[in-house]
Amino acid sequence: MTEPTSNKPFTEQTVLITGASRGIGAAIARRFASVGMNVVIHYLQSHEAANETAREAMRYGARVLTVTADLRSVDQIERMQDKLAQHGLIPDILVNNAGISHYGLLSELSENEWDEIIGINLKGTYLMTRQFMSAMIERKYGRIINVSSVWGISGASCEVAYSTAKGGINAFTKALAKELAPSGVTVNAVAPGVVDTAMMNGFDASEKAALENDIPAGRFAQPDEIASLVYFLALPESGYITGQIISPNGGWLT
Repeated sequence: MTEPTSNKPFTEQTVLITGASRGIGAAIARRFASVGMNVVIHYLQSHEAANETAREAMRYGARVLTVTADLRSVDQIERMQDKLAQHGLIPDILVNNAGISHYGLLSELSENEWDEIIGINLKGTYLMTRQFMSAMIERKYGRIINVSSVWGISGASCEVAYSTAKGGINAFTKALAKELAPSGVTVNAVAPGVVDTAMMNGFDASEKAALENDIPAGRFAQPDEIASLVYFLALPESGYITGQIISPNGGWLT
């Protein structure tokens, strides 16, 4: 059996990144834009931040489109897909990055908060993948990359719902990879450790210093470092890598 290949050069492919208005998602958008690819930046409410990410991406000469949708809504995802089709932007690469975190005891977590965390992180990944994988299967080529977390591997005290959602994404990744491998579509997850983004704003300086102390590399990851790994998994030459949960965490978890 020959290796599945796209009929388009890599730099002419289209990547759709959810939650790409800031942080890791924005870094991923910039990384793909840097080689001139078609980049679709999804956001929910951060309109101005998404536009700023789009402007940064366009400076590389990339074709960029911003789209908004609540990823818990099938109707909104379908409308987003229709908009992309109107612009001739059918994703060859889907990066499921959108997510929210929550810090607190499970005993104090409301049912609505649980539903929101699971809905955006896990259900959103499922709905987006289901919607966009059909075209990949038809073309016999595609890349699905899910942004998970180290807590999806080991679990974290006071982050039970978030850990549950990310653990679900890891299992989803492994199972779907087996389902789609015969169709030439790879499915992988990147599960970062601590990344220097707005998600860390809830920690004070002493808490951050204690965390850095626990990490053998002695520092937090930068968003660009995570983006480079996502980019690598999207490359045509990464076609034999599938069903993997890769955790860039500075040696924190081995």
